[in-house]
Amino acid sequence: MTTEMSSPSDYGYVNQITLRWKDNDVYGHVNNVEYYSFFDTVINAFLIVEAGLDIHAGSTIGLCAESHCNFMAPVAFPDTVTAGLRVAHLGNSSVRYELALFDGGGVPIAEGWFVHVFVDRGTRRASPIPPSLRAKLEELGP
Repeated sequence: MTTEMSSPSDYGYVNQITLRWKDNDVYGHVNNVEYYSFFDTVINAFLIVEAGLDIHAGSTIGLCAESHCNFMAPVAFPDTVTAGLRVAHLGNSSVRYELALFDGGGVPIAEGWFVHVFVDRGTRRASPIPPSLRAKLEELGP
């Protein structure tokens, strides 16, 4: 991740996430675990809606192998979070995403990364990223 302040325009895929009352914790802001959920949400929205990943019957599925989040600022219900996604590295069977979350004013509230390893649904062994999915991921990456 870069140390410079990023903006949603730095990401090839952007999605809006409406915060829910239950996302807040006793301290009055969104609990840190929810940030990881937002990362997971934007990644899977892209994979399912934009890249056509069949999560119910496809032979290849993505599993999280590693993730990280750098918290920069709090956010709270009823705000909306803008989630940005781009590909930092695309391997044979894995992808490393870079993500950022922004508040309603476009101020970064978190940045992080997430590694997906694509596996055969039945064996859970690493499997090459299917060509159609790879093509969509290449649109987001270097």
